[in-house]
Amino acid sequence: MKQCCLMSHHFNPKLLKAAVYGANDGIVTTFAVVAGVAGAGLSANIVLVMGIANMIADGLAMGLGDFLGERSEREMEAGLHRKVCKDAVWKSGLVTFIAFVIAGSLPLLPYCVYYAGLPIVEASQFNFSILSTIGALFLVGSLRTTFTKQSWWKGGLEMLAVGTIAAGAAYLLGGWVESMIV
Repeated sequence: MKQCCLMSHHFNPKLLKAAVYGANDGIVTTFAVVAGVAGAGLSANIVLVMGIANMIADGLAMGLGDFLGERSEREMEAGLHRKVCKDAVWKSGLVTFIAFVIAGSLPLLPYCVYYAGLPIVEASQFNFSILSTIGALFLVGSLRTTFTKQSWWKGGLEMLAVGTIAAGAAYLLGGWVESMIV
């Protein structure tokens, strides 16, 4: 079987890329919504509505965009008379979407727990969301090293650093925009 195709004993690097990209973007963009809403001082209801709507819409956009990008890449390769792997181009998009939604739900988990009636103080939801996001970023960064030669802690810290930059910007921008329109 060709190297570019998913084999029973090897993981396709393109699918690893799609999973890491989808998970990272899911965590960061969902937390960006949480942080932006919290930075603006808006209610927890808005966090859930905006977070879930963003997670599904952005996850679909990412998955479908990955599908179109993968298909375009393969069509270009075919046009250049290169050998093109015949496995379905939809796999990458599906992996991106699934990773986005699963990982992206973690920053919303404290808000869901509160609305499910489990004991969590409403004022602490954002703090728990921060911890959930930190854990999710580090976990995904660490898990990706299963397929690479990078150390697990370095991979975890690398993804955590990228996510922290984006989340911090969202929080600060949420507060700044809210102060400009109120």
